[in-house]
Amino acid sequence: EVQLVESGGGLVQSGGSLRLSCAASGFALSWYGMICVRLAPGRGLEWVSSLSSGAVTIDYADSVKGRFTISKDNAKKMVYLQMNSLKPEDTAMYYCAADYLPCRTGLSMVINNYRYRGQGTQVTVSS
Repeated sequence: EVQLVESGGGLVQSGGSLRLSCAASGFALSWYGMICVRLAPGRGLEWVSSLSSGAVTIDYADSVKGRFTISKDNAKKMVYLQMNSLKPEDTAMYYCAADYLPCRTGLSMVINNYRYRGQGTQVTVSS
């Protein structure tokens, strides 16, 4: 069974850090492109970051560029989103999504275009 499970969310003060993890099972992560999106009340779904299957293409939303870093460990089937210098406006439910996209460098920012997605993990940043 293909599954993505996020973890690592929590409550942190402004300026703090968190590392979100997305555990993949049932498929070989090395062939899959990944995105991370977030959903905050009243703000709608926002694309955060993309990571191509070969990690050749890594993109970030301007709102997180320089503060967030996405990475993956194919052997462990894990994707990580390191979030530093967190701000209250980063408060949201964070989701990862994946689809079979070998050799694809440009990735869609729309989560509905990805076959698999996790249940989300809540990040709350207090001011």
